[in-house]
Amino acid sequence: MLEKVKDLKKENRLVEILSSTKAKYIVGTVLLSAIGVALPRIFHVLAGSSSGATFLPMHIAVLVASLTFGALSGSIVAGSSIICSYLLTGMPALARLPYMLIELVIYAVLLSTLNKKFNSYVSLIATIILGRVLYAGVLFVAINVLGFQTYGISVIESIKVGLPGIVIQLASVPFIVKAIKKGIKLDA
Repeated sequence: MLEKVKDLKKENRLVEILSSTKAKYIVGTVLLSAIGVALPRIFHVLAGSSSGATFLPMHIAVLVASLTFGALSGSIVAGSSIICSYLLTGMPALARLPYMLIELVIYAVLLSTLNKKFNSYVSLIATIILGRVLYAGVLFVAINVLGFQTYGISVIESIKVGLPGIVIQLASVPFIVKAIKKGIKLDA
């Protein structure tokens, strides 16, 4: 009988730990990191190797993490998704990897910061615009000031190619975030 009480106390303690906000942030960040690796693979299998640049699937996990859990979570999802994806699949290409990492961290920080003042739609639209402007500045400095090599695509070209992905982000990310927050009772 005493053993059952101890087991019940341990079980209740585990439920308490897992239902804490900190645990939700950690588990959510880890799951979104995994999604950040899996989603691009799914797109590449279904739509070909160039589909990443078109549909921007890795961006979705970063944007969801940033809106749901904040800049640190979004940045962790960006870094872990890119590095794990490269180690597991060789994508993104090594030449593109540092640029993509910087790009996604810019989006994570911007979106989380803007979302503190504006709703998720306004924040997302502003992030998509300002993020690309900042990213263009990073590319300019990296190539023209520091002398780094480009990976062969301009910001303007990436916007043209990535328009379907931007539309997907605007149409889905706020709804996904709302469902996650409701599902894990994050706002409670």
